[in-house]
Parts: sequence; C-alpha cells; structure tokens
Amino acid sequence: MSEQAGYRSPFSQRYASRAMQALFSDQHKFGLWRRLWLWLAEAEQQLGLPITDAQLAQMRAHLDDIDLETAARYEASLRHDVMAHVHTFGDCCPLARPIIHLGATSCYVGDNADIIILRQGMELLRARLVMAARALAAFAEKYKALPTLGFTHFQPAQPVTVGKRATLWLQDLLYDLQAVQAFLDDLRPLGSKGTTGTQASFLELFDGDYGKVKQLDSLVCQKMGFDSPVAVSGQTYSRKVDSQALSILAQIGQSAHKFSNDIRLLAHRKEMEEPFEKQQIGSSAMAYKRNPMRSERMAALARFLIANQQNAAMTAAEQWLERTLDDSANRRIAVAEGFLCADGLLTLYCNVAGGLAVYPKMIEKHLREELPFMATENILMQAVRRGGDRQDLHERIRVHSQAAGMVVKQQGQPNDLLVRIAADPAFGLSLQELESALQPENYIGCSVQQVDDYLQGEAGRLLARYADLSVPEEALRV
Repeated sequence: MSEQAGYRSPFSQRYASRAMQALFSDQHKFGLWRRLWLWLAEAEQQLGLPITDAQLAQMRAHLDDIDLETAARYEASLRHDVMAHVHTFGDCCPLARPIIHLGATSCYVGDNADIIILRQGMELLRARLVMAARALAAFAEKYKALPTLGFTHFQPAQPVTVGKRATLWLQDLLYDLQAVQAFLDDLRPLGSKGTTGTQASFLELFDGDYGKVKQLDSLVCQKMGFDSPVAVSGQTYSRKVDSQALSILAQIGQSAHKFSNDIRLLAHRKEMEEPFEKQQIGSSAMAYKRNPMRSERMAALARFLIANQQNAAMTAAEQWLERTLDDSANRRIAVAEGFLCADGLLTLYCNVAGGLAVYPKMIEKHLREELPFMATENILMQAVRRGGDRQDLHERIRVHSQAAGMVVKQQGQPNDLLVRIAADPAFGLSLQELESALQPENYIGCSVQQVDDYLQGEAGRLLARYADLSVPEEALRV
C-alpha cells in the first residue's frame, strides 16, 4: 500500500514543525533508549561492575544506526517493544550484548526517554512562546496610543487603545511562559528504580551496597542532564507529570483561542486582520472574501489541546498500585499529539501576531459613532458646573440616549445624541462646545501609561530573561 493510501496525521502533514516532529520520531526515541543503556553501563562500570571499555566503545559506535525493520520483526515475535530493541542493539554490539539493560526494567528506557522528550518539547514551545510574546510586545508599543472602542459583553464600552488590548493577549502568553519554565525547573527523570521502584535488582548487582545503588541513580540522571531523579516511584514516574504537561498545553490553547477569537471579531468589524498573502484565496465561491483562516485554525487546534488534557488527567487517575499498562497506548497518542498540536498552534500565533494589519480609519469611524454615549458623563459634569441639577440632567441624558439609540437601530441614521443635548436648554451647551469635547484620546484613561509600565516593567523583565532565546521561523505549509 502506498503512503498516500494510508492514514497520515494532519499534525505531520499540515501543522507541526519538522523540529517537533523529530522529537517524537522513532529515530529520536530509540536513539535515546540506546543512550540510556550506554549511560547505565558507564555508571555501572564506574561503580565497579565488570563491564569492559570495549563493550562501552561498541555501544557508543552504534547509538544511531538503528535498524527499525529488524526491531519490528523482533517485536512481532516477542510482543515486547523494549526487548525487541535490546536484541536489535545487541545484534550491533555482540561484545556488549550480555550487559545491555543490566538490572533495568523496561521503564528505565521508556520513561526516562519520555521525560527527556518532554523537556525538549517544552523547551521548543518555550521558544515559540517567547517569539509570539515579542511580536505582541512590539505591536502593543506601536499602537499604545491609538484609541479604539472597548467592549464588555461585546457591547460598546469605554474606549481603550489598540496597544492596551494587545497587552491582554501578551499577559496570557506570559502566564503560559512562566508555567512552562516552572515545569522545566521542577522536571526530574525516573532514574534507575527497578520493576516496582525498590531498586532490588540493583541492590543485588552491588551485593547489598545501598550507597552504590543511590550513586547509580544519581550518576545516570546526571548523564541525562538532570541534577537528580524523583525521590520515590513505582515502576514508572508519576503520570501526574504528563497531566501537568498537557495542562500547560491546554492553557496555551486557552490563550491562543482567546486571541484568535478577538482577531476574528475585529476582522468582522474591518478594524484588524490577520496576514493575507497576495495570491491567497479567501473563498472558492466568493472571490472578494478575506476569511480569517489562520485564526480559525488556531481556534480549532486550541480546542483539541483543551480537550486532550483530559486524556492525561484520566490516565493519571487510573494508575493501579505500582503500575498498570493501560497508560501506554493512550500516552503514545495523547502526549505526542498534544505537543505537535501546541507547536503548530504557536507557529500560527507567531505568524498572525507578527503580521497583523490595523485599519485606523475604520477604528476611528466606529469609535466616533459611539463616542457621544461615552462622553455623556463628561457632558453631565460640564453642565453641572454651569449651574445645572445633576439628577435632572442625568435623567435627561438617559432619555436622549435611548431616543438616539433607537434612531440608529430602527432608522439606520447617524447618532444624533449631541444634537438632542444641544437643543435641550437645561444643559446650556452648544453643539460646537459638545463636539469639541469629543477627542478620543480624552477617553482612554491610563491606557498609554499602562502599556508603558507593563512593557518596561513586568513583561519587559520576563522577556529580558529570554533575550538570547530564538528558534527559526516556521513557514506555514498550508
């Protein structure tokens, strides 16, 4: 059967980067298994077990020349993936065959490799988060003083600025960045714990010397690039680690979904748009359309991430005693696809945030249509200073506002609230005086100062920690 005739994951075809796909590839995983066997043998030799330099040299020479077809034949016969690769590695390293996997259980390679891949995957996502955050920070700085209509309940509310709104998106991403960093800081591998976590096999190998058992655990973890292993375990590391990881990915999904929804709403209002390429087709039927397909795809991938978190949560909850194998098939799918999905989602986020189009004239048009309503409190105060009765004027504004709103909604006419107020002698204000008060920048509160404070303060300090962090920009494949 040809490759095209069988199912292929959209994460590989359309969404995830080559870098993230490589982390979850068979070549990478089984290469890590071989390294873990080497690191175990090196540590065991260092602690006095009869393992020769020639055996270690032979293992080092065959870390990456993995014959996956041979391994598949072994697995078809043995029905055990780890033992299939023990035999495949042993075929390459006949001198080392007797000491490969010495004292270990399957989770020594499986779980420790998974932890290393979790770390590498989170590091790649961390870099993509930083890139998206940088794009939003630059956008917020550029548009920090551009007034725009604010919304609550998607109903017109007090004006904000385009840049101030962008800080809300940025803040969500920085929450996620901090969660990723905390996960990486706390992450520890399984180490060498044995079949039920008691290290009994290693205690036997070292003739009851518990000190050497502890040293082995520590040495192997240091070779993996960690300071120390988990303190206690069953056969596996706690599946709560996977749940924590996918929970963070779900949080990234929440942040991206909110951002993408906002862009879609603003695109509908013709105030902002995601990047749209010169030859891009928005609709197969309606040639004029500029559909927000990238933001829509972000929303779709984000929903998958949010739902996928439940896989890891239920798996962690369902573990029995020292271990049960009902986690294996689920983890192969949920963890890998979670990271591939988050990678594709953040690639889209970087692309959209880095190429947002802003239309100030449409923003101003919409703002001025609603600004008379926003200005009523200031008008009220001005009329009171001229001797008016605050309570009487408040009621008059309410009546005039409702009437002006009906003119807009029922007749499709411009907002005539200021004309109505100017015609009411109780206010004592001319139309010219009222219109002169309608300067949008007078109604944005502390938006500009808040953007400056955030970008130069909390957000700036956090991003400065990652000033040297980058990852090649990933082109969208579809």
